[in-house]
Amino acid sequence: MAHQTIQVEKRTPHIGAEIHGVDLGQPLDEVTIKAIHASLIEHGVIFFRDQHLTPEQQKAFGRRFGELHIHPAAPSLLEGHPEILVIHADETSKHVAGEDWHSDVSCDPEPPMGSMLYMLELPPVGGDTLFASMYAAYEALSEQMTRFLEPFTAMHEGEHVYRGRYGVKDEGKVFPKAEHPVIRTHPVSGRRALFVNRGFTTHICQLTKPESDALLQFLFRHVETPEFQCRFRWRARSMAFWDNRCVQHHAMWDYYPQRRHGHRVTIRGDKPFYRP
Repeated sequence: MAHQTIQVEKRTPHIGAEIHGVDLGQPLDEVTIKAIHASLIEHGVIFFRDQHLTPEQQKAFGRRFGELHIHPAAPSLLEGHPEILVIHADETSKHVAGEDWHSDVSCDPEPPMGSMLYMLELPPVGGDTLFASMYAAYEALSEQMTRFLEPFTAMHEGEHVYRGRYGVKDEGKVFPKAEHPVIRTHPVSGRRALFVNRGFTTHICQLTKPESDALLQFLFRHVETPEFQCRFRWRARSMAFWDNRCVQHHAMWDYYPQRRHGHRVTIRGDKPFYRP
């Protein structure tokens, strides 16, 4: 296996770094994988340019960080590769993947640890992805607010997100839902992050509906604060790898009717917890 010395270029004070000096299509030794993982933990999302990956190579790289996740609702559109979620938009699209701020599949009882999106085809302009640090979002709250949020859990549901979305028959299908802490302790860094998102979080379990709606709207707006973000301008054969436990993202759909096409590999995670 190849040892490659990576260079890390930080993108913003709170989140994001571009990684240079590595060919992800090659079998990498454990030292290089550990360096990439350490960069992910430190920066939340890391970016790679000019990669040439087959679906098998992308999956092999993903497996170096854990078992691969299969999406609970989206059909497999790449024959022989059920672990790859095809991300595609064109002139016929009524919506696109990730057009609201969210954490991937947070409705799962054990949401994904991370995702790797590899873009193959892009519009001439537009189609950027925004990423936001939920560490920064948590740390910007007052001490009184974080204490208030500590005992709360929230429901994350897939029904309203996935039902009828993918153009396949889903009558009788039960989509996942799960209760997670509003503040999540990262299992590797030990840092605390907000863990509610506009896409999947429906209500806070310990509050009445009016109370929950008001608090969630405040938190949804808060996590979208520009100072918590970085913005990635894609080029063909770039890849983004984000830590789904402490990062939310939002895909800009500002390029209709142009095409945008790529492959996402997602890595299984564990049950969220809060450590006082």
